[in-house]
Amino acid sequence: MQLSANGVRLEVEIHGPAHGEPLLLIMGLGMQLIAWPDGLVDQLVARGFRVIRYDHRDIGLSQPFDELGPPNLALGALLHALHLPLAAPYRLADLACDAVGLLDALGIARAHVCGASMGGMVAQHLGFSHGERLKSLTLMMTTSGDRRLPRESLRVRRALLSRPRPALTPAQWQANVVEHVAGLYDLIGSPAYRPDPAELRQRIAQAVRRSDRPQAVARQLVAIAADRHRAERLARITAPTRVQHGEADGLIPVAAAHDLARRIAGAEREIIPGWGHDLPQPLWARLADGIAANAARAA
Repeated sequence: MQLSANGVRLEVEIHGPAHGEPLLLIMGLGMQLIAWPDGLVDQLVARGFRVIRYDHRDIGLSQPFDELGPPNLALGALLHALHLPLAAPYRLADLACDAVGLLDALGIARAHVCGASMGGMVAQHLGFSHGERLKSLTLMMTTSGDRRLPRESLRVRRALLSRPRPALTPAQWQANVVEHVAGLYDLIGSPAYRPDPAELRQRIAQAVRRSDRPQAVARQLVAIAADRHRAERLARITAPTRVQHGEADGLIPVAAAHDLARRIAGAEREIIPGWGHDLPQPLWARLADGIAANAARAA
């Protein structure tokens, strides 16, 4: 269904009983709501949650922002490297306001929140700018943005900024996108929990058929690069917080998890061996247990 939130039209799905504890799931860079696997959602529903997943503005079936045009990624990268201010088409703080607007539209005063990767960055903004709306906060495979933290390898960075091979037909373009994204998953996915290649490509193809918005991904990249001083504000977070991170994360090294846990008072951390930057099926129950345990702290 579609709801108006913060003046933006968002695509939303809700799973679980109306009386369940509301749990807002916030996905990462360029990822749609379906990137939260149905099986993981089912695990969360089984633990008593009313699960809300949605497409960010400009992504999936939510309102596009193509009128903002494609950002200049090369200039953005240069300004970021020089520690100079960077103008973004919209900010991570705006995405956090969208999430608050979504809770308003659903009549939810307070919710448990779980954000993954860029979604975890948005969730941090919720924690320190809208803390009264949070019952608990789970930060999954994400970072404070501290510039002193280890970064992804040059190989991963190049893959993240690369584009699929050009194509002459829509069908060939879709096939190229699938192979491109599958290659990225191969770099940053969990070395101990490798997916079946055919099943992975099927999931990626489903996402591409639902929505393919490369300009929006570029705008989100700039929003991440432009988000300054997030780390210094994390001390304001008072909601019970859990940091879940993979020891083998190739996109956001595990040092980021230890940094987050140090910055947020009372934060618990769960470092999982063999887990990379994805949501593999063998870990669904463990991740759901961690979210539920953190939510119980709020009680």
